Amino acid sequence: MHFFSSHSIDVDGNMSDQIKHECGLAMIRLLKPLEFYHQKYGTALYGLNKLQLLLQKQRNRGQDGAGVATIKFDIPPGNRYISRHRSIGSSYLKDLFDSIYGNFNDCSPEQLSDVAWLKKNKPYIGELLLGHLRYGTHGANNIETVHPFLRQNNWISRNLVCAGNFNLTNIDELFNELLSFGQYPKEVSDTVTVMEKIGHFLDDEVQRIFDWYKHEGYSNIEINKFIEKELDIRRILTRSSRRFDGGYVIAGLIGHGDAFVLRDPAGIRPAYYYHDDEICVVASERPALQTCLDIRYFQVKELQPGNALIIKKNGEISEENIKEVTERKSCTFERIYFSRGTDRDIYLERKNLGRLLAPRILSAVNHDFEHTIFSFIPNTAEVSFFGLIEGLNEELNQIKAQKIATLEDRSDVEAINQILQLRVRSEKLAVKDEKLRTFIADDGARNQMVSHIYDVTYGIVQNEVDTIVLIDDSIVRGTTLRDSIIYILSKLRPKRIIIVSSAPQIRYPDCYGIDMSRMSEFIAFKATIDLLKESGQQALIDEVYRLCKEEEQKPLEKMVNHVKKIYEPFTEEEISQRIASLVTAEGIEPEVDVIFQTVDALHQACPNDKGDWYFTGDYPTLGGVRVVNRAFINYIEDVKERSY
Repeated sequence: MHFFSSHSIDVDGNMSDQIKHECGLAMIRLLKPLEFYHQKYGTALYGLNKLQLLLQKQRNRGQDGAGVATIKFDIPPGNRYISRHRSIGSSYLKDLFDSIYGNFNDCSPEQLSDVAWLKKNKPYIGELLLGHLRYGTHGANNIETVHPFLRQNNWISRNLVCAGNFNLTNIDELFNELLSFGQYPKEVSDTVTVMEKIGHFLDDEVQRIFDWYKHEGYSNIEINKFIEKELDIRRILTRSSRRFDGGYVIAGLIGHGDAFVLRDPAGIRPAYYYHDDEICVVASERPALQTCLDIRYFQVKELQPGNALIIKKNGEISEENIKEVTERKSCTFERIYFSRGTDRDIYLERKNLGRLLAPRILSAVNHDFEHTIFSFIPNTAEVSFFGLIEGLNEELNQIKAQKIATLEDRSDVEAINQILQLRVRSEKLAVKDEKLRTFIADDGARNQMVSHIYDVTYGIVQNEVDTIVLIDDSIVRGTTLRDSIIYILSKLRPKRIIIVSSAPQIRYPDCYGIDMSRMSEFIAFKATIDLLKESGQQALIDEVYRLCKEEEQKPLEKMVNHVKKIYEPFTEEEISQRIASLVTAEGIEPEVDVIFQTVDALHQACPNDKGDWYFTGDYPTLGGVRVVNRAFINYIEDVKERSY
């Protein structure tokens, strides 16, 4: 989904239909005294350097802004021990770290070598570091929406720094629960609500320990040490997350030095970590840890669903269960598109997504290798394309073997060579222009610019003879296909254009981190509604609307996804055919077809990550069912807002 304002064209992202998606985070706990890192690595800024690299390696997960917070241990009262800086804009990471490192520009070489002096006099020299990359899914993008968030208090153990990659489906209920606690939250948002919920039970736990030791006759100052030692992070997280419904990875730093990272019980959002005797590091993506710490694949651990990684101030590290684990429903879009493809597992899965499409594509082109050109839409579909080519070559090798086996004269070298010369024709046809940004008031002129987001390689396609097969990672709205890709490919004058999606048809909204909550934006939904109206089944649309309205009156645990009924009258092929017609603009001469990955093939390619609700409507949490019904109601009632 490329997002165009009324005055600008901004072409970013790699997908033909860019999706705004979940955020990324990185957390570092230095387990040795700061002097250790200065002696071993030559700088007291070791932690900051690693944090910067971790965020840079995960920049695919946030294009709206970034923030950093640090905590210093054992700072005397009256001195700042929490530092935070955030940035938004096109150069947010550079601006962020330029500002942070700017605090050290006035230091002499002697001061930069004096770790104790740096810790006392300069910000961001701390044992705990938290970084966040924001990819906003809803609302305005301003500095106040950028993580980390601070919950401040004069009691050191009641200070809380939070950042996360999450969306909750039941934010209204959680907000009302805060009100029942007697709180007065400053806004209704996922981040504030989560932070205040955890903060409430943090306060409660601190108070519990305080009251216990106060009765024993200890002074308030003495009790602070007991709180630091005995604060039960597992208990805090268990109580605060009891009613969380959604996909989430939530990181928190507590003022005195404890830290945690909590993952949802279905494993929807990703989290990985590594630790040794020097450092403990958490990140949203495994390759970032491997590169930044120079470690092997097997050394990185996945934070298990429903668990929290808890790091006490004394350096004790444990992974503990917080919430009862449900069926694993890790987001398949992480595999298809979101995560960087440098992860070993994701790379192989993307290749399999392409390979599994090979038989269906060959059937669609009648196994005509001679007159078919295979290509991809840059860049996230490239790995799937490699897999597709491997699958095509496997099929072609079988064809060659059969042809040779049926030769009357198997000693005919010329005939054998002719068979062996059969090749899969693969070319880079669609070329993404450099970032295109202009300001145009006239709609016609703007539409003309949109049509040229991509350019093509001329002179490769045989006019009105060759078929072009172009693979993309997914098709969401189809607008870029219609307005740009198919238009520009048609200039090559092929006989036929086949667009292939490595993901199945996106039929249902997301509510766990991706900005896909309006059903009217999905080309598969539009196509199905068209088919229903065309075939005289308007009554089914009305019936589903009525059923969805009735569901809203039921308890959450009894709700049913009635939107599935919309798709039941038609096969996937029938919907694909209608999608093809919708993405083919008037005046396009080549025949256009669209082929989607099947759900079964998706599961085969990604066997350990079955979060397929985008395609099946099988949501991993109860809140998802409420969201999809509400999304359909919003569509019928023409309500232009997200459904959760």
